[in-house]
Amino acid sequence: MDALEAEIARLLETNELRAAAAAIIRGYGPAILGYLASLARDPDRADDAFSQFCEDLWRGLPGFRRDASVRTWLYTLAWHAWLRNERDPFRRRGQPLASDDMSRLAADVRSTTALHLRSEAKDAVARLRQQLTPTEQSLLVLRIDRRLSWSEVASVMSTSDEPLDAQTAAKRFQRVKARLRKLAEDAGLLEGH
Repeated sequence: MDALEAEIARLLETNELRAAAAAIIRGYGPAILGYLASLARDPDRADDAFSQFCEDLWRGLPGFRRDASVRTWLYTLAWHAWLRNERDPFRRRGQPLASDDMSRLAADVRSTTALHLRSEAKDAVARLRQQLTPTEQSLLVLRIDRRLSWSEVASVMSTSDEPLDAQTAAKRFQRVKARLRKLAEDAGLLEGH
C-alpha cells in the first residue's frame, strides 16, 4: 500500500481530487467495505455505511491535511460513517452520491468485493465475533485484520464524546480478546482449556 499512499499523495499535491478519490476507492474501497460489513453483519447496512463513507470522502478530501496516513483517515471516515448510520440508519438510504463518478466507483467496489469468503473454521470465528458489539468488532478488525497500530486504532475510534488514546485502546482490546476466549470455551471450540 506504500505505492498507493505515494500515488494518492502525488494526486493530492497536484490538486487532482477526482483522480485521488478514484485511487482511494479502488485501492482501499474493498478493505473499507469489508470493515463495514464486519460491523454491520447485514449487506444493506454495510452498503448504507459505505455510501456514507464515499460521500464523506468526496466532501472531506479537499480539506484533508495529511496529519495521518490516508489509510488511517479512511478508517476514521468509515467508523464515523458507521456511527452516524447506526444513529439514523435511514437518513441516507436511496440518496445518490454527490458525484456520478463516485457512485459508479462505489458500485464497482460493492459488486467485486466478496463479503463472505469463509471456511468452516472462519465461520466458527465469525459466529463468535457476531456476539461482540460493533465497537468490539471495530477494535478486532482494525488491529488484527487491518493491522493498524494502537495509535491509529485510537485515532480512528475517537469521537468528540469519547476520545481514545493508544493505551486505552490496547486495554479494551485485551478485554475483547478475553471475552472472545470465554465465548470460544463456552462453545467448545477451545480444547484443553
